[in-house]
Amino acid sequence: MAMIGRYNTLEVVKEVKFGVYLDGGDLGEILLPQRYLPEGTQVGDSLEVFIYLDSDDYLIATTEKPKGQVGEFVCLKAVDVNRVGAFFDWGLSKDLLVPFNEHKKTIEPGSEHIVYIYLDQETDRIAGSTKLNRFIDNYPHQFKQGQPVDLIIEDHTHIGYKAIINGQHWGVVYDNDVFKPLRYGQKMRGYIKQIRPDGKINLSLQKLGRHKAADLTGKILQLLDEHDGFIAANDKTDPKVIYKLFGASKKAFKMAIGNLYKQRLITIEEKGIRRTDKSAQPQRRRK
Repeated sequence: MAMIGRYNTLEVVKEVKFGVYLDGGDLGEILLPQRYLPEGTQVGDSLEVFIYLDSDDYLIATTEKPKGQVGEFVCLKAVDVNRVGAFFDWGLSKDLLVPFNEHKKTIEPGSEHIVYIYLDQETDRIAGSTKLNRFIDNYPHQFKQGQPVDLIIEDHTHIGYKAIINGQHWGVVYDNDVFKPLRYGQKMRGYIKQIRPDGKINLSLQKLGRHKAADLTGKILQLLDEHDGFIAANDKTDPKVIYKLFGASKKAFKMAIGNLYKQRLITIEEKGIRRTDKSAQPQRRRK
């Protein structure tokens, strides 16, 4: 069965002058207008389309790609506000309405907000809400420490950044675990750092434990090979420079070069680190 507000793969069942009709199952035949029709489409072909209600409340299909689907959180820009609510650009010709009763705070044209996209069960219209807590699950989660997750960065508080985890739960990235600028609405990869006794979740933007250390040491050795065996960075280098070079905290970097030093793979000098002759990769012979 086709679903409103989601991507669907539907079969072309009829050609007309202004487009084609798709088999929408229980929803009936759904028009895909000519302007969205891929060249060479024939009856019997299957197309991936997004289904929504047009301005006259008729079901319509499009091959345009909205910035989000029903059931997802996405950061959008407001383009207009009128007597019924705020309208957001979400990638379709028809803007997404966030009714006034779904505004968490005042919305101005040009401002960006994280919006939850939902389907009004009474009207089948797709709408949005900035009252995010209504759509964040409060049931017990099954996350494990070190598990990779998808994050959307939300507000910055006095302790760190709130983030939506996998579109379902809240978590926090503490300020002392942040080593690069984060922006509101930013999507990124993160990791479960700790599940507290109260069920709340602490997050990390870097891999934890042995996997993180192995990745970092490998990255350091690779960068040394790419720079003739020397990098102008050591345990006294500014943390921002270290993060820019290696995507890691200074603490993690110091541990990694300490391990490499113990293995006699590098020497630590006043101005940086150097691969030892023993560890250097053999040069390719020139033809």
